[in-house]
Amino acid sequence: MQAVNTQLIELYWQVGAYISRKLEKAEWGDSVVGQLAEHLAQTQPGLRGFTRSNLFRMRQFYEIYCTEEKVAPLVRQLSWSHNLIIFGQSKRSEEREFYVRLSVQEK
Repeated sequence: MQAVNTQLIELYWQVGAYISRKLEKAEWGDSVVGQLAEHLAQTQPGLRGFTRSNLFRMRQFYEIYCTEEKVAPLVRQLSWSHNLIIFGQSKRSEEREFYVRLSVQEK
């Protein structure tokens, strides 16, 4: 189960990085993310977790942790739900790091 979770978090990281780069370079507008979510829902009806809001969360997840070299490897050990709670509730990087480390220890 841990290996599957790690792969899922890695996939979300890569999707977030891709969306972040596309939006940063102004190759895409925000509306394209919604169109991507709709396209995925239509072409992959069994695929879950790729709603417009979740795609933006993947982007946020990547952008928050991509510069935090000590924390980035640790977030891959946590479930998506745990990551959402931590980066959604914590405002400062030190606070996020504390809760990520605590969550990894308590696993």
